[in-house]
Amino acid sequence: MQQPPPEKKFAVINLDPFPAHSDGAAQRRQRDRDALRTIAEDAITDAQTDSEIAREFISHGELGPKSIANTQKELFRFLTWCREEAGKTLRQLSVADLNGYKDFIKAPPASWISTTKWPRSDERYRPFSGPLSDASRRQAMIAVKGLFAYATQTGYLRRDPAALVKHVKTASASRITRYLTHDALALALHTVATREAPTPAAMRRRERDRFLLTAYIHTGARLNEIVSANMGAFYTEGNGRWWLDVLGKGNKPRRLPVPPEMLSAYRQYRAAFGLLPHAVRTDTTPLVLSSRGDALVRITDEAASDALKAIFAAAAGAADAFGDVDMAATLRQASAHWLRHSMLTNHANNGVQLKTLQETAGHASIATTAAYLHKTDNERHDEILASVGVRSGLEP
Repeated sequence: MQQPPPEKKFAVINLDPFPAHSDGAAQRRQRDRDALRTIAEDAITDAQTDSEIAREFISHGELGPKSIANTQKELFRFLTWCREEAGKTLRQLSVADLNGYKDFIKAPPASWISTTKWPRSDERYRPFSGPLSDASRRQAMIAVKGLFAYATQTGYLRRDPAALVKHVKTASASRITRYLTHDALALALHTVATREAPTPAAMRRRERDRFLLTAYIHTGARLNEIVSANMGAFYTEGNGRWWLDVLGKGNKPRRLPVPPEMLSAYRQYRAAFGLLPHAVRTDTTPLVLSSRGDALVRITDEAASDALKAIFAAAAGAADAFGDVDMAATLRQASAHWLRHSMLTNHANNGVQLKTLQETAGHASIATTAAYLHKTDNERHDEILASVGVRSGLEP
């Protein structure tokens, strides 16, 4: 009886960014002089292996922790595919090989998939949890193409076959649809504000979650931007205007207007933790705290996301109770990022200038911000229906 082939083992590839001031380059050069023969004489890199050039690529940009982690994940998948499927190094890959990888990640074989997220050091680890969507494939190939471009520009590679590989096409929606109405947001706020809190820990959690929800509703910040901020980032310059400083994509600083409702939630939140109403600018205490124990510890992005989803689930139950099944269904789908969409959509529809929203959201292009403008569409919808005797919100 023929034995099944041995199970693939996805050995760990070190893709940790190199330190800013590292003497490792000289050590690599001394270790393997023969490797330099395949690298251009005028190369401006000391990398001698594919994993080393990948580490340099990850290190050279001003990437945030999340972007680094995503790039590491994509390049680990790609370099593992080069080793285990193609059996080639970066120098040996052709355009056809790269198009083959683009197809490979659309439907990876079962031996590459695990629905359980095992650590990479675990022999049960697999690079994929299932086939990638077109949007995920596009992001994967952007990382691969970026690596090849960097490797070519530094002289590690003599040619860039990835430049001839087309991006994965994705369907793009002209309008943002994942947002919550004012009524849905008000219900979510009421739900968390009236949550029972019989213990000090429950009180801390309730006030923390209420502040968290209020902050995302009013600032439209990305999940990590608020979670990674400190208490000292919440301040006023003495003219009655309050601000919150955050770091956006590419570590670009941004300051967000803080309305009175958010300021009030912030003060109640700090009081629940036994803190004074406001912090000094130099305070490095995490802005979003764990409600467990007395230590002032920052929660993770995942914990913040879970806290908001729990609020939405409870609010959906409340919507069901008074018969609004549409609102309940929307709330059950909602996530932290919906609050960013909601803030931008509601302000755009209220006539706030797109340039103002672009700067607040940290969008590189105003075209991205324009996708949140629904007012014209809604007015067009109402005008058409009105001509046949139907009014918005009423049955025909």
